Amino acid sequence: MKLNDKTVKGMKPKDAKYFVHGDMSNDKHGFAICVYPASIKYPAGTKSWFFIYRFEGKRCFLPLGKYPTMGLAEAAQEFDRHWQVFISGKNPATVAEDKQAELEAAPTVKMLGADYIERYAKVNKKSWLEDKRILEKEIYPTWGKRKAQDIVKRDVISLLNKVVDRGAPQTANNIFKILRKLFNWSIKQDILQISPCDRVDMPAPTNTKDRALDTNEIKTVWAAIDGTTPLSMTIEVRQALKLILITAQRPAEVSGLHTREIDGEWWTIPSERSKNGKAHRVYLSAMAREIVSEAIAQARLMREVTLDREYSGYIFPCPHRAKDKPIDRHSLSKALKRNTADDGLTVLGVATFTPHDLRRTATTLMAGCKIGLEHRERVLNHTQEKLDGIYNQHDYDDEKQVALETLARKLASITTASKVGEVIPITRKTA
Repeated sequence: MKLNDKTVKGMKPKDAKYFVHGDMSNDKHGFAICVYPASIKYPAGTKSWFFIYRFEGKRCFLPLGKYPTMGLAEAAQEFDRHWQVFISGKNPATVAEDKQAELEAAPTVKMLGADYIERYAKVNKKSWLEDKRILEKEIYPTWGKRKAQDIVKRDVISLLNKVVDRGAPQTANNIFKILRKLFNWSIKQDILQISPCDRVDMPAPTNTKDRALDTNEIKTVWAAIDGTTPLSMTIEVRQALKLILITAQRPAEVSGLHTREIDGEWWTIPSERSKNGKAHRVYLSAMAREIVSEAIAQARLMREVTLDREYSGYIFPCPHRAKDKPIDRHSLSKALKRNTADDGLTVLGVATFTPHDLRRTATTLMAGCKIGLEHRERVLNHTQEKLDGIYNQHDYDDEKQVALETLARKLASITTASKVGEVIPITRKTA
């Protein structure tokens, strides 16, 4: 029937409760008022508004409010709100409980991060350990227990600003890159609907990576590493920094060097450890082999391997981890930071630099010795053009050997003040 205030007020109780359905517009149905007889619970004539509907084959009665506390107009509005939920396919009677259950099941930032590491980073990124480290150190302490869906743009900006303010702008950039990847991945996985990183700018200008030590700086750093002046730097780190400069390889590849990768004068970096996913052969000059021999002797002592047994393991083992772990590549960066002067501008007697800058320095030295670009790129294991990678099967071992022998002689001339000789082609030797 057409309900109005007069008809509702005039409804009288009967022997049993009864419902009067209101005539709603736009094909809506289920709006009703119930009139109760006298009972222990209700006085005679008590009236309550209801939404009556069927859900999953079951008839449901959703109370909307009591009359006259809730008038007709207000009851109609409440009915309309629940009707919208009903036509969306949800049960209006349980939508609040369902929403609470959904909220409780929603992943925290720590849960989402762990899922991202396992399902995406480990599969697609060789640097996944760096993602994991940043999440655990920089993000979980602040957001770990919060629901990922509750993180908003202001939270991201605030977190990044704090990192910038503590004097670590490039760390803030790295945090932002990982957060952006994490939230974008979660959207693709239909875990979140929006990313709080959307339209957030990089927190700090990106440093141009062009630092290369000049000859005087190389001499100073080499002398500091070899010197007797106490440094907050382990022997393993000192040797690894030298080897980066001597071989021009990446800090992570050097720090993870294992005896199984060395065969005579050649070091083969396996595909799973190289940045471009391709195995890479590195010639070990006499200078490099001397560093490796010293490092193995030190590792033998650390691991208490007797002289009657051949040492097999990481050449730069970490003293603070299990025996099957090398020093972390970040140990090299941290060691340099620990030895930075109070003004924050110099380390080991020269302007601040990073372990990767030593690789760039080695490349610069080779260029100065007239080693061609293509041969330098082969030494660095940079990805070559696609067609060249398919059709050029020449392994460039001879050229790499010449380049790294030339680099070693140049370094020797700098660190010992002897005159560097001309570039001399070296006959290739069988590994």
